Amino acid sequence: MIYLLAVLTGTAFSLILTPFIRKLALHHQIVDLPNPRKIHSTPTPLLGGLAIFFAFFFSTLIFWFAGYIEDSRITQTQVLAILCAGAALMIGGVLDDKFNLKPAQQIIWPLIAIALMITAGVKIQFVTNPLGGVLEFSSLLGVITASLWILGMIYTTKFLDGLDGLVAGITTIGATIIFIVSLYWDVPLSGTSILSLILAGSCLGFLVFNWHPAKIFLGEGGSIFCGFMLGTLAIISGSKIATALLIMGVPILDVAWVIVRRIWEGRSPVSADRKHLHFRLLDIGLNHRQSVIVLYLITIAFGTTSLWLHSKGKIIALGILGIFMVLLITSLVWTYQQKIKNDQATKN
Repeated sequence: MIYLLAVLTGTAFSLILTPFIRKLALHHQIVDLPNPRKIHSTPTPLLGGLAIFFAFFFSTLIFWFAGYIEDSRITQTQVLAILCAGAALMIGGVLDDKFNLKPAQQIIWPLIAIALMITAGVKIQFVTNPLGGVLEFSSLLGVITASLWILGMIYTTKFLDGLDGLVAGITTIGATIIFIVSLYWDVPLSGTSILSLILAGSCLGFLVFNWHPAKIFLGEGGSIFCGFMLGTLAIISGSKIATALLIMGVPILDVAWVIVRRIWEGRSPVSADRKHLHFRLLDIGLNHRQSVIVLYLITIAFGTTSLWLHSKGKIIALGILGIFMVLLITSLVWTYQQKIKNDQATKN
């Protein structure tokens, strides 16, 4: 019953807050203007991440004061750090949505959020050894690894935010899977389980307004908050890094591929283009909703393998995921090239 209440509370707050945030964005002209690289054709309000964050914030306070958050896995300090880190990300996100900050200015806020989590004691203490046992990390290595992991997850969802409903939906799926896996390993009614469901509910409520054609966009703050939360919950809940990699495997590999290609071409790794996987799905003829649903299904397919695979099996699944991603991108590029040739032949 508590689990259901966690989802419903997050969803209810999000459903109530999103229309108000939308009006706020319109009033202050914080909108995303169309351009040739983007999908939408009309100015669309930003700041949607504020609705998700405040829904998560208020819901967390309710369950925290009711005694359902703090336990052996997550401390009071860490819960407070999550809320403060989220607030920092929102401040940076609002500033970016309004003033279009430079990349060097954008990264300040994720670094502040990560510093807060590290100060609260969040670190990766060990990883599973594929040959058996575990590889324990020193305190310094654990902090560095955790920082890079959270930063990587933040930028994965940031770059993924290119289609209506994509990041909010995948975060909902990811948080739900982390919750289910937590039932196997965590204590009953664990804090991380409740937080995962609150996050899922907050994103689900927002998705009602963000589904294509979107009435409001996540904005910078929302896209990075989703990645921050998935990355942080994966660490705090324990033994969930491989799970998060399976959930976010396709987006992570897609981002890595695009960044490497940009650097290879002598461009900035954070420059914008239409080479991401979700754009390639559109290029081969899928419509907006079909492209998003395909990525949902891939996320569910690989994410649910973590429900029945042990650590070694997850590592094998990650290898299969990598091969799948290479084949998928190759297939999409070939299909797109054939489509261009056919279009040119038709015109001639």
